[in-house]
Amino acid sequence: MDDRLFTFFGLISHDHTFIYLTHMLLAAGIALVLAKMAMSNLQVVPRGAQNVMEAYISGVLKMGTDVMGKDNASRYLPLVATIGLFVGIANMIGIVPGFESPTAILDFALTLAISVFLYYNFEGIRRQGVVNYFKHFMGPVWWLAWLMFPIEIVSHFSRLVSLSFRLFGNVKGDDMFLMVILMLAPWFLPMIPFALLTFMAFLQAFIFMMLTYVYLAGAIAVDDH
Repeated sequence: MDDRLFTFFGLISHDHTFIYLTHMLLAAGIALVLAKMAMSNLQVVPRGAQNVMEAYISGVLKMGTDVMGKDNASRYLPLVATIGLFVGIANMIGIVPGFESPTAILDFALTLAISVFLYYNFEGIRRQGVVNYFKHFMGPVWWLAWLMFPIEIVSHFSRLVSLSFRLFGNVKGDDMFLMVILMLAPWFLPMIPFALLTFMAFLQAFIFMMLTYVYLAGAIAVDDH
């Protein structure tokens, strides 16, 4: 990885796929460990990891409730909360010197975007039926269907670009910014950027979760449009 950040896994192999997979698996492993810690000793009055995880779940549920109502938000809570935890940890990894955010690799961000894209369309078809779901793509006026249908198709596919490139571009930019700061002032100056990048890591995870909820809400509430 001659043109990339130094990584500890890069000492084993400079192969792009190897770097990508190891950091992705590391993020998934950390997420599983955190979940295990939160559930290992459940108490009526939450403490420690359980308290943090419950606060996180409550926050994600509240976000979804504002978008699609409590019942639907609860239905899709496991998906959205898992995505948020995974993306947040993947973003945070890159802040630690010697590691690279897997979300700074387009393959990762695009895979997540495709997963969300396929799932919300599947849910729209499952909940509304094929005819009613695609009828929404034709707009409210039948004689404009020939124009609205291709526009809606392009609009939906553009969400792949929006989800993937927003996440990839922001995290990649943060990684490059951190690299420059560490080269210029490796000891004291990075403290402020570290705080800023931590905030940005959580913000990007929040945006991805919010858009997932919004797309799901639009897919399952076709009759309301």
